[in-house]
Amino acid sequence: MVAPFEDLPGIVEVVSGYTGGHKENPTYEEVCSDTTGHVEAVQITYNPDIFPYEKLLELYWQQIDPTDAGGQFHDRGQSYQTAIFYHTEEQRRLAEESKAALEASGRFDKPIVTPILPAKPFYPAEEYHQNYHKKNPGHYKRYRKGSGREDFLEKTWAPKKDEADLQQRLTPLQYQVTQKNATEPPFQNEFWDHHGEGIYVDIVSGEPLFSSRDKYDSGCGWPSFTRPIRDYSIKEKLDLSHMMVRTEVRSKSSDSHLGHVFDDGPGPEGLRYCINSAALRFVPKEELDAQGYGEYKVLFE
Repeated sequence: MVAPFEDLPGIVEVVSGYTGGHKENPTYEEVCSDTTGHVEAVQITYNPDIFPYEKLLELYWQQIDPTDAGGQFHDRGQSYQTAIFYHTEEQRRLAEESKAALEASGRFDKPIVTPILPAKPFYPAEEYHQNYHKKNPGHYKRYRKGSGREDFLEKTWAPKKDEADLQQRLTPLQYQVTQKNATEPPFQNEFWDHHGEGIYVDIVSGEPLFSSRDKYDSGCGWPSFTRPIRDYSIKEKLDLSHMMVRTEVRSKSSDSHLGHVFDDGPGPEGLRYCINSAALRFVPKEELDAQGYGEYKVLFE
């Protein structure tokens, strides 16, 4: 539950820990024994002027099965139950409204059982639990997949593609690149030599993907970036096409083909995200507010 929230503009800190129970400073083993009343949770410190509470709620619902009262996926027991803990009456009201809206949406065929509860003391988990997805990325990815969480979330929240709509609002090249995994010509695309300050968003969904601050000239003829704005916004797949072994990069929000990632980049991670211009739309820094991306102004301060 850390990865979906970290790196977002306005998110100050995400801490793993325990809350909702009666024992002070519980250990992981004690919480897992279901004798403390605690649940595993994350505590998020955020700036509401940049990232409002409503967006936290919206993102939270998209990470869980809110119809499961007995735990989550392969993790069973009281300590794995879902919950939203509010600190103010305004948070309680917004959380109740968001829960009611999700119930009314018809996305789930069972009742939404996630409780909305007053916050209790929060106890940070042991250090080896903090940022576990970064310390043990291989195990984290295997567990997320093996537990059933990843498949459930992809099935539940997968974008419903309207081919007629996509063909109408995308150019033929944009459609072929994003929907058919095509590759545009190098040095003959919109952003390979583009130098404006701003963010590059998914041409299909509008999800922010890359920042001009991380763009560089790799000499390959396509826009190249050392990293995405958020790792969570993209997904990687093994690509064995054209008699090569590559890592494809896709947008998580729209499942659109973006390009590929290679390990010959100049940044601290040594990565080069080689992305098709046709999969992107550029939002200039001075237009972020007007186009609904005001929270991303902090990237340029």
